[in-house]
Amino acid sequence: MNPIRLLAVFVAGLVLGAQAFAFDGVVEKKILSLPSYTTLGGKTLKDVKVGYETYGTLNDKKDNVILICHHFSGTSHAAGRYADEEKSSGYWDTIIGSGKAFDTDKYFVVSADILANINKSTFSFTTGPHSLDPDTGMPYGMKFPIVTIRDFVNVQKSLLDQLGIKKLVVVAGPSLGSIQSLEWAAAYSDMVERVIAVITPGLEFDPLAIARIGIWSNPILLDPKWNGGDYYGKEEPSAGLAIALKLAFLNSYHWTWANEKFGHRWVSDGNPRDSWENKFAIEDFLDRVSAAGSTLVDANAFLFVVKAAQVYRVGHALTLQEGVKTIKAKVLLLPAQSDLAAFPIYAMRAAETLRKQGKAVDYAEIKGNGGHMDGLQKINTVDKLIKNFLSK
Repeated sequence: MNPIRLLAVFVAGLVLGAQAFAFDGVVEKKILSLPSYTTLGGKTLKDVKVGYETYGTLNDKKDNVILICHHFSGTSHAAGRYADEEKSSGYWDTIIGSGKAFDTDKYFVVSADILANINKSTFSFTTGPHSLDPDTGMPYGMKFPIVTIRDFVNVQKSLLDQLGIKKLVVVAGPSLGSIQSLEWAAAYSDMVERVIAVITPGLEFDPLAIARIGIWSNPILLDPKWNGGDYYGKEEPSAGLAIALKLAFLNSYHWTWANEKFGHRWVSDGNPRDSWENKFAIEDFLDRVSAAGSTLVDANAFLFVVKAAQVYRVGHALTLQEGVKTIKAKVLLLPAQSDLAAFPIYAMRAAETLRKQGKAVDYAEIKGNGGHMDGLQKINTVDKLIKNFLSK
C-alpha cells in the first residue's frame, strides 16, 4: 500500500423525505443543514452543516438502520467510491455492502462526519474552525467552541431526526468512532439496540492516553505559522502539523509492522552514521507521509478533535458508573490484539465495568500485527463475528 493510501486510511442541498438510497458501489456526499446548534458547553453555532453518506435502502418502518461513526482522521466516507474509476474506497468497505457484515441488501447504513472534521476535503460539507462565523464573516479559528463526543452524537441525532429514524439496529465505529458509539448508547438508550466498539479506548480516556494524544497537538502550537489559529488565507503551520501527524501515525502501528516493512534499511543516499542528512527508511517514509498529510488536514480542527477525545467519558457524567447506568444496548467490544494506542486492556476494563452493572457484553480481539490500524485494515477478519452479534 503506497504512503498516500496509508494516510488516507489513517486519515449543495440536503435530500430529505426520500426513503430509499440505492447503494451500488458509487456514493455521493449529502449535507445535513441546521439553523443552529448549541454545544454541551452552552455555545451556539449558527448555520451548521455536516456531511453524510448512506448505503442501502430504508424500509417502510425505518427500523433497519445502522449508524457508522468514523475514526479520528476519517470522514463519513465509510464505503463505496465517489466515481467508478476511483481505485480507493471507503475505510470500512470490506464490511459494508451486499452480503457483507453490514449487509446493504438488508440494512440502511448511515455514516456522518463529526463537527470540526480534520480533513480539508470536508470543508464544503462540514462546519469547523475553518468555517465563516456568520456574525463576523471571518473564519472561526480558535474561537470555534470546544466540541465534545456528545456534540458529535447530538448532531448525528439531528440527522436521524430529519430522516425520520427513531431506532438503530446498531451503532458502530473504530477508535474515535467507538466512543461515539458508546456515547450514543448512553445518551439515546431507547434508540440503540446494539453497539460495536472497535479498537476502543474504552468508556473514558485513560490518563496516559490523555497525555499522549495531547502531545500530538504540541508541534502545531509551537509552529509560529499557527499564529494562535489565525492562519486561514495565509501560510499554514505545515511543519508543525506534519510532526503531529507523524506522532499520530507512529502511535497507530506496532513494532512488528516497522520491523517487517523497513527493518534497519536506509535510503539510497547512504548510511545514517556518515551524515546528518542520511536517513533510515522508516524515517524517510514518515517524513513523506506526514508532509503529504499536512496538505490534506486542517491544523485547528486537529486540535479540536484531540480536545474532544481527551475530555470524553461515556455519558459525560461525573463518574464512570453514572455514565454507564443509562446504557441498555448489547455491546460488542473488538480491540486489536497488537494495539499500542488503544491497548486491549482498555476494552477489557470497559467490559468489566459494563458487566458489573448487568449489561450484555461480548468481547473478542482482532488478530494481527498492524496495531491500531488493524481496526480498519483487518476488520473483515471478524465479519462472521459481527454478523452473529447482529443476529442476537
